Amino acid sequence: MSIPFRKISGGVCAPKGFVANAVSAGIKNPDSERLDLALIYSKTPCVAAGTFTTNRVKAAPVRVSQAHLRDRDIQAVVVNSGNANACTGVTGIQDAKNSAKAIAKALDLRQGQVAVCSTGVIGLPMPMVRIAPKFSELVEGLNPKKGTNVARAIMTSDTKLKEISISMDLDGHKVKIGACAKGAGMICPSMATMLCFITSDVNIGKSCLDKAVHEAVENSFNRITIDGDMSTNDSVVVLANGESGMPRIKPKSKSYRIFRESLEFIMLEMAKSLVRDGERVTKFVTVKVNGARTYSDAKKVAEAVANSALVKCSWNGNDPNWGRIIHAVGYSRAMIREEMIDIYIGSKAACLGGMEANTPMDELRKIVAQEKFDITIDLHLGDAEYKVYTSDMSPEYIDFNRSEYAYWKQARKDGLTKQ
Repeated sequence: MSIPFRKISGGVCAPKGFVANAVSAGIKNPDSERLDLALIYSKTPCVAAGTFTTNRVKAAPVRVSQAHLRDRDIQAVVVNSGNANACTGVTGIQDAKNSAKAIAKALDLRQGQVAVCSTGVIGLPMPMVRIAPKFSELVEGLNPKKGTNVARAIMTSDTKLKEISISMDLDGHKVKIGACAKGAGMICPSMATMLCFITSDVNIGKSCLDKAVHEAVENSFNRITIDGDMSTNDSVVVLANGESGMPRIKPKSKSYRIFRESLEFIMLEMAKSLVRDGERVTKFVTVKVNGARTYSDAKKVAEAVANSALVKCSWNGNDPNWGRIIHAVGYSRAMIREEMIDIYIGSKAACLGGMEANTPMDELRKIVAQEKFDITIDLHLGDAEYKVYTSDMSPEYIDFNRSEYAYWKQARKDGLTKQ
């Protein structure tokens, strides 16, 4: 089904009834004026759904927001960058709860109607002495024209702002969806490895939204990887306030299918933007697996190849090394037969029947030298297929991630760490 929508401006504030704001709290650096504390708010009650990291080490805001989403629907999201509030014990949980409580009081909401999200360095206590005084400014400055400010405030190692919004007709009413996301490193699929906030004025029930969100996440954020590391803070929160005036979407209806596909489009656009903005990466690579015996096998092969450090280093060096690809296929624990494996780089055969194809190496090298290309692996054992979006790995990535000492140094000045 082709999705009848058009792109518009506004980000998370594009849908009717949503306002936002972002301020500078100096979370990572008290001398910095960059935006690092943001708030998204619907003036009317919402239906909400979300997915969170499956990492067994979960940040305090993830635990708090999961609990809030189980108990009631979310109407506001407060989010900070610069500090993950992860591995911070009881104090971290209390800081997250206090943040939700302060925002709820200012907006006349229940504490459970506020989600809390954080991103940044793991292991450091939150500098609440600088954050808490900013909550009143954050609420007072809420505005329907500040959606882009939220997208800017949640950036950490990102180099590009990530937001999108669309408008479409559903049941004779104009419906809008807006989103922003952040993520550039610590990206590996197993929920949604990053932060993403999506708003809509669609009228939809809780079970329908839950289903749409989980299906869309599986086909978007769960299909990306940059470095094979799953974060402690991954969160996707979707809010729908029904302000479009349309009748409620019915399960299995045409309107549900259109909304579901539109939601997946939004998520996939955000997911791809994360990979393109990976920390110092130079290539955007789509790994496609066809002909697997089962869906699980196709997924295992695609993820093994997409996460292989050796494969990713080859791509960075413009080296069409199909041997590294097939060795990753072999250790993926999927059902394979070596003599039936075909590997294509772009449209050119690199490996046929588990052995070198006749394509000249220079032709393959030209494809891998491009900023964007596909790797297709055909196992010839069945009909199952899977796709993952990934990147190369550069020397600059390693250099960028060698140390976070500066953050700990500031935390020591703040009296938040013993080190």
